[in-house]
Amino acid sequence: MENKLAKWGFNNQKESNVAIRDTLETLKRNLNKNDERPLIHLGHGDPSAYPSFRTTPVAEEALVNSLRSAQFNGYAPAAGISEARRAIAEYLSDDLPYKLSEEDIFLTAGANHAIEVALTVLACPGANILLPRPGYPLYEARAAFSNLEVRHFDLLPEKGWEVDLDAVEALADDNTIAIVVINPGNPCGNVFTYEHMQKIVKCIETYRNITADAPTLIQGAVPEILEKSTKVFFLKTNALLREAADTCYGKLNGIPALVCPLKPEGAMATMVKINLELLEDVKDDMDFSLKLANEESVLVLPGSVLGLRNWVRLSYAVELATLEDGLERIKAFCLRQSANK
Repeated sequence: MENKLAKWGFNNQKESNVAIRDTLETLKRNLNKNDERPLIHLGHGDPSAYPSFRTTPVAEEALVNSLRSAQFNGYAPAAGISEARRAIAEYLSDDLPYKLSEEDIFLTAGANHAIEVALTVLACPGANILLPRPGYPLYEARAAFSNLEVRHFDLLPEKGWEVDLDAVEALADDNTIAIVVINPGNPCGNVFTYEHMQKIVKCIETYRNITADAPTLIQGAVPEILEKSTKVFFLKTNALLREAADTCYGKLNGIPALVCPLKPEGAMATMVKINLELLEDVKDDMDFSLKLANEESVLVLPGSVLGLRNWVRLSYAVELATLEDGLERIKAFCLRQSANK
């Protein structure tokens, strides 16, 4: 069978097979079943499972109303329902010096679909794309599907995870069709200053062809959600995230062998460096994560999945008490593994 497949030119794309969820499932399989403590999952960035981050009742009611209306049970237009696109355009226009129209909005089924659509539209023969490191493997996987050459530029932890502009200038050429810039930074938790954003724009403006760039039932609820949601809900959520970020940063930098170079400023996660020289029996970030899962029932995401070896990504979008418990378990693990004990 392998020989027959080889004749067809089926090449295994390693990047396509390295997925965040697959890695987290591998870590879960390494959990100690005899550990009666609850699992603390700091490896994903989905806060919806925690009561403190429950969505607004306005959104819940809007979704129910959309379902009961029976107006959104069929196929939607490819670009999204007109009412939803128009509502989003109006909402986004509040923070812009110009007005958007529904023609400026293209709705997708989540961010993964948005990445797929954007890369498919931009791809052309011989083209390349600039991706940040650390970053999410989905960009590489989708680039492979579109026959795009991937070129990586580093985000610099010693400079608050700013873009390595010298690398961008060296990598970009006339065949560069896009650069991915994520701000607020995910997975690093940084927020670029206005001055740095200007430098990024200036760095790439030579290449004018580079473009910076959103399910039916849900779309039907969008206008009501945007119209009725109050700022109080968002301010409360931001306050919870700010407290969690401060707690995370403070406690992480008190743990031997771990360094969090930047207090999280945005998003819901941060990158943490592992000093392997201070740990006795840890080979790399994957080994660290596997042993942490087994010994402490705490999940973190190995940085190698994101292109940054011997770092881990830690999500703090959980209940504060759960976060504090998880950080104490991580500290206990590092103390046991410490080469200086």
